[in-house]
Amino acid sequence: MGITARGVGLLVAAVVLLGVGFRFAYPELTLLGAAAGAAVGYAALVAAWRPRLTVTRRADPDRVARGEPASMTLTVRNTGRLRSANLLAEDRCGQRTVPVPVLRLRPGRDTEVRYDVPTDRRGVVPVGPLRVTRRDPLGLVALARPYGAAVPVWVHPRIHPLTAVPRGSGRSLDGRVDGVPHGSITFDSLREYVVGDELRRVHWRTSARVGELMVRENVDTSLPRLVVLLDNRVAAHPQRVGGVAESFESACEAAASIVTAAHRADLPVLLLLVAAEPTTPAEPAQVTTPEVDGALGPLDRLAAADLSDDGDAVRAATTRLRQDRLGDTLIFLTGPGGRAELGHVGALRGAYPSVLVGVFGAAEPTPPGTAGLVVVDAADGAQFAAEWDGVRRW
Repeated sequence: MGITARGVGLLVAAVVLLGVGFRFAYPELTLLGAAAGAAVGYAALVAAWRPRLTVTRRADPDRVARGEPASMTLTVRNTGRLRSANLLAEDRCGQRTVPVPVLRLRPGRDTEVRYDVPTDRRGVVPVGPLRVTRRDPLGLVALARPYGAAVPVWVHPRIHPLTAVPRGSGRSLDGRVDGVPHGSITFDSLREYVVGDELRRVHWRTSARVGELMVRENVDTSLPRLVVLLDNRVAAHPQRVGGVAESFESACEAAASIVTAAHRADLPVLLLLVAAEPTTPAEPAQVTTPEVDGALGPLDRLAAADLSDDGDAVRAATTRLRQDRLGDTLIFLTGPGGRAELGHVGALRGAYPSVLVGVFGAAEPTPPGTAGLVVVDAADGAQFAAEWDGVRRW
């Protein structure tokens, strides 16, 4: 509860009048002081009355790509039965406030306001809660209360269409790993013969060695399994314009484009952040659904991603990737400050047959053959998409 400047003045006047009236036995001043004090007390009681309001929100849509339109529809209903609600209200939308017309809202009536949600920047835009201010008729006391829960609007990075598909890896009987086209059926393992197996799948050399029939198990292991590693370290994106690292925004657009293209091609893909964020899960998220077991989906994670001041995170991330071997195609997306860490990424070529690096916002191109990697230098996400489709060596 907050007392206004008018209320403070009246309260001070009440104290002074009461003090002077009692001290010098002036009943008129005492009466005026009591009236002033009673007015402040009445104002506090009026402002403390809690109106019965129901607040509902509808985002259209609640997930949108950067630059696309999004709106919020807010409905406020007075569920009280006795009197109109003399209120002032404003809704929070990101960094701005939106006035809501609820003055003299009658019982059983509602008011609706629709406004645009800013989507010019990637991120999570919090909308709400509604802030309702109750004032007394004299303007002495004001009390503000929140109504309704906040609703996030997820502004995803822009998605640029990708048409190229990385080559997968196929294993042979002698342990070699070769690049094979998308869609090839290759050897996976051997198992014992069971009735009904085709004789042409029997591996006679192994059968002669072990003394029983052994049958080949073939699977489509050539499907590339993509791992997208997004460098979200402050050191990797040192250049900022208006507090925004454009190289990181471009890297987020490239990551969103890759996971979306993989989803459309029914390819398994994992999104990892170099430095784990406190607001997003550290574990990888599958791309098939926007929410998996209550965890954020990859596009939502990209919307919420922020830079982290963890300079040694690349070493830890590459160590984990080498131990777990989460896929066969690794895409590392970084900024101009991340080229110093390409040696750690190049050391993963033994675990990942295909490694591609995207460097965004660098003033000079990356020297050819750095750490033996395929490096794509791009100014933004659109240029990366064009360069991605031109890569021939995976």
